[in-house]
Amino acid sequence: MDKFDQHIVALLVANARMAVAAIAREVNLSRSAVSERIRNLEQKGVIRGYHARLGAAPAQVRAYMELHYLVHRCEQHAARLRNIPEVRQAFTISGDTDIMLYVEAATMARLEEVRSHIERLPDIKTVKTHIILSELIHNPG
Repeated sequence: MDKFDQHIVALLVANARMAVAAIAREVNLSRSAVSERIRNLEQKGVIRGYHARLGAAPAQVRAYMELHYLVHRCEQHAARLRNIPEVRQAFTISGDTDIMLYVEAATMARLEEVRSHIERLPDIKTVKTHIILSELIHNPG
């Protein structure tokens, strides 16, 4: 990637809906040259898609949950967790925690319901919840 490609990628990361004409003006290339560069970046896998980044609803509660199991079969437990729509991500991590969940719920009451449901799943030893108070850094790149 040369300096033009890097500049184009940076502009698209900042605004994936930026018009090719605007990018062309910004990088000082023709629209056709910018279109060709974007097409090449897509074909090489440098640009793998264009996504909408959704903000959390004002009343939304976000949390991480540490799950500790009596029997350590993470894949089996993950299959049960996939059925809970508020569970957005699940990770195996190093240390004592068996699975770390990222959960988004509409309200605190709903988060409590989700936690209660998870606590009743087979082989759960403990669930430790960490409510997200604020986001200091968001770097999707």
